[in-house]
Amino acid sequence: MQITKDMKIEEVVQQFPETIQVFSRFGVGCLGCSAAQYDNVEQGAAIHGLDTDQLLQELNACIAARA
Repeated sequence: MQITKDMKIEEVVQQFPETIQVFSRFGVGCLGCSAAQYDNVEQGAAIHGLDTDQLLQELNACIAARA
């Protein structure tokens, strides 16, 4: 499975808890707030002024490392 820009942040963290470190490194600290339930990865990146592709690359590298 691969993380996509359309996945909800909460969904990503629930399925892949190891991604918390990536979100934190990028300054996305809303993992516990209600926005994580509604915002997808692309929206979260935009809110924080991040490059969506770079964030996705790091998130997917993180989950690939566990396989």
